[in-house]
Amino acid sequence: MVKFHGTLSEQSVYLRYFHMEKLDSRVAHERLVKKCFINYESEMALVADWQNPSTGEHQILAVGRMTKIPDVCEAEVAVLVSDQAQKQGLGTELVRRLIEVARDEKLEQLVAVILPENYGMMALARHFRFTVRESADPTVIVAMLGLSSAHA
Repeated sequence: MVKFHGTLSEQSVYLRYFHMEKLDSRVAHERLVKKCFINYESEMALVADWQNPSTGEHQILAVGRMTKIPDVCEAEVAVLVSDQAQKQGLGTELVRRLIEVARDEKLEQLVAVILPENYGMMALARHFRFTVRESADPTVIVAMLGLSSAHA
């Protein structure tokens, strides 16, 4: 995970976390423990991993997360793809699988909070037919996907 964070540009970090966060902060041990050892009752993380055939070394290319929102039957979804692996379908596949997990968990809705300039995430929201609307916070856009059987 430390190596993965080293592959991210400042722009990718900003688009995912909505602020600049230095590498040292992102890979701090306490933070990574919270991110890597998750409570499966309230969250799910999926990782796209690639193994170099010549060295056998594994490399994380993307991470997708779904975090349930307390007291409602919905979850927030987010994806972060390594800069060199962007525009290759990894984000699409991670979101597709997170939608499956959300349906299996009987959630009613997925929500993505997106910066307007995050064209990649906006494209994913359109691809999966999220309803995109402005937020009470003018700096973000909220995308919602209903998961009931009527939306399947």
